[in-house]
Amino acid sequence: MSRAPDVAEIERLARGAIAALPEAFRPAAEQVALRVEEFAPGWMLDEMGIGDAFELTGLYEGVPLTEKSVLDQPQGPDTIWLFRRPILDEWTDRGDVSLDDLVRHVVVHELAHHFGWSDADIARIDRWWE
Repeated sequence: MSRAPDVAEIERLARGAIAALPEAFRPAAEQVALRVEEFAPGWMLDEMGIGDAFELTGLYEGVPLTEKSVLDQPQGPDTIWLFRRPILDEWTDRGDVSLDDLVRHVVVHELAHHFGWSDADIARIDRWWE
C-alpha cells in the first residue's frame, strides 16, 4: 500500500524548489527558515480570519526585504510555513499537477512575499499558469 508523502518529503520538495531558484535569489532564499507542519496553528488561522485549516497551504512570516531597514530590531527569522495536509488535499483535488510542482508553486508564492516580487517577477520563476 502506498503512503501519503510525509512532512520530510514535503520539506525535501520545498528545499529542492529553493535550490532550483535562479542564482540571483538562491542565497537570500536559503536564509529564510522553512517549517513544514500538518496544518496551520490555530492562532495563525485566527489572525488571518480563516475558519478552515484546509484553506491555507503556506504562509510567509517576516518582513519583506523591500521593507527591511538596518535600524530594525530582529523579531525572529523570516519563515516560510508549509502545511502538509492542505497541500496534499489540493494536490489530490486538482489531479492535474505533480506534488513537486505544487510544492514549488507554494514555495515561490511565499518567497514572493519575502522578496517583494511583482506578478511578472513570479511568472518568470514559476511557470505555474502556462
